[in-house]
Amino acid sequence: CTGCGLCEKACPFGAITIVNKKAVIDLDKCTLCSSCVEACRKFEAIQIIRETTRTPDMEKYKGVWVFGEQKHGKVQPVVYELLGKARELADKLQVEVGCVLIGANVKEEAQTVIHRGADVVYVADNPKLENFLDEPYARILTNLIRKHRPEILLVPATTIGRSVVSRVAVQLRVGLTADCTQLDIEPQQKFLLQTRPAFGGNIMATVLSQYHRPQLATVRHKVLPESPIDTSRTGQIIENDYDKSFFISRTKVLKVAEELVSAVNISEANVIVAGGRGLGSGENFAILKELADALGGTVGATRVAVDNGWIPYAHQIGQTGKTVCPNVYFACGISGQIQHLVGMQSSKIIIAINKDSSAPIFEVANYGIVGDLFEIVPLLTKKFKESLQRS
Repeated sequence: CTGCGLCEKACPFGAITIVNKKAVIDLDKCTLCSSCVEACRKFEAIQIIRETTRTPDMEKYKGVWVFGEQKHGKVQPVVYELLGKARELADKLQVEVGCVLIGANVKEEAQTVIHRGADVVYVADNPKLENFLDEPYARILTNLIRKHRPEILLVPATTIGRSVVSRVAVQLRVGLTADCTQLDIEPQQKFLLQTRPAFGGNIMATVLSQYHRPQLATVRHKVLPESPIDTSRTGQIIENDYDKSFFISRTKVLKVAEELVSAVNISEANVIVAGGRGLGSGENFAILKELADALGGTVGATRVAVDNGWIPYAHQIGQTGKTVCPNVYFACGISGQIQHLVGMQSSKIIIAINKDSSAPIFEVANYGIVGDLFEIVPLLTKKFKESLQRS
């Protein structure tokens, strides 16, 4: 160190001071951003040495698992989506698909997940697991992973899934990629390619876990298609018993209050007519509702429309809203920012209506109409009503 002070100027956190012509780094303030290393490249007086740890015997981890989230003993539909992707990934790796069922009276669902693509079902069925509690569920799932060593675990990005898998990741000391929109296998080294929105949804990042197993990822509902039902499939069911230490929890369930189902359930809608900034006001959403009603669909919206108070949050689609996969999606006055696209790009048919012919929404749309939505949407509504009346 020559005491030149370049590193002090480069540090964005004020962690470096020059004392007696030497750079002194305050490690309590340092975030290891490497700005000082770049500034000191001429002298190489500052280095950051990162120790790389690895999961022992990584090559012995085999199989793609799915956490089979259930409610009242019934597997949730998002699990079928993950089983479809797990089957695809497992075929590329030439390994088995496993599904973990934890709860009370869940053994009956084992054949259901086998018909959906699972080869092995790990069942932890106990009356003490009737109501979800983070610690017992995570403890059992961690125990199964340590015992059977899968290389990949896919978990629904739901309240329960996120709560369980984060605790599993901590106990296993492995990474976790949240809210993935795409999953694939890297062909050379067989890593799981985990793609998700990053930096507020402005870019799509692909994450690799090179040194630790299992590779953990959560996936939102409606991002992937459900796996088909094949009643001819057979599989193995492995039941597991646990002593009372596994059911210890620092919390307890006092009462279960069933959630009132919202009148707006855009996640399950087959037709969605969505509006964005181009609507201009909340009153103009009536135009979209008329089209949605004619087609037996529902109204969706972008975050801008919700933030402006034009429509309630229950209608919001995108990274911070719901993920949808309807048969038909009308994007009216929506530019197509990536935050919105990650919530609807899996739709089977996308019809975009926008005055701006260069809007990004047209890049993902199956059909595009360049023009004024206030003229086009009423005309579409009229034509659909006439056509439906004739049929």
